[in-house]
Amino acid sequence: MKKGLVALISNLVIVTVLVVSFSVAYLAADKTREVNVASKAIYQGDETKGKVALMFNVYERTDNVEKIMAIFEEYGYLTTFFVGGCWVAKNADAVVKMHTAGFEVGNHGYLHRDHAKLNYDENVKEIRLTGRLVSTILKDFDDFDRLTLFAPPSGSIGEPMMKAAEDLGYKVIMWTRDTIDWRDQDADLIFTRATDNLKAGELILLHPTDATVQALPRILDYVKIVGLQADIVSNVI
Repeated sequence: MKKGLVALISNLVIVTVLVVSFSVAYLAADKTREVNVASKAIYQGDETKGKVALMFNVYERTDNVEKIMAIFEEYGYLTTFFVGGCWVAKNADAVVKMHTAGFEVGNHGYLHRDHAKLNYDENVKEIRLTGRLVSTILKDFDDFDRLTLFAPPSGSIGEPMMKAAEDLGYKVIMWTRDTIDWRDQDADLIFTRATDNLKAGELILLHPTDATVQALPRILDYVKIVGLQADIVSNVI
């Protein structure tokens, strides 16, 4: 009886050790896959070009998008707007203005979904639909070909998303620094986050909030003072 009990306990211990070991190994492998996938995205531009990219993710506030374009035009600088498809569908005129003013239009998915949780086909649908919408709007411009940059909503990256973006011919763009302006509506804080120890090649994430519009002239003044130039993402990476 005792021998049988001891044997049973021993077997349970062995099974537990094996399960724990397998779980640890699986989690480690899963973490490695996440790192490998994330490493395919672009977080930093070329430090030798003397440029930074202020890039805006757009799903709302067309009024502020217009103000942002006007500010950049006043300073003679350029920016990249990563646009959501559902916004594009209602704001074709703004997309045309972006392009004709020399700004870059990037893809930000269609419905601001968590792309890490979408399968391959769902990712393709989200990215492709937005790309086709923009292409339809800009098809009559000889200097427009297609969208080539994709910024995943919330920076949510997964293997199916990365594969879908690559298959559709997109570079995946992340950021060097995030101003978190969508959450913290404070112009001074946004300015500090955008400029503190700013270096050439950085990709700075912003959104068209009221506080961001208020902070933007100061940010561009700072960029100029430190001898840098604000340009579109494609000219910085």
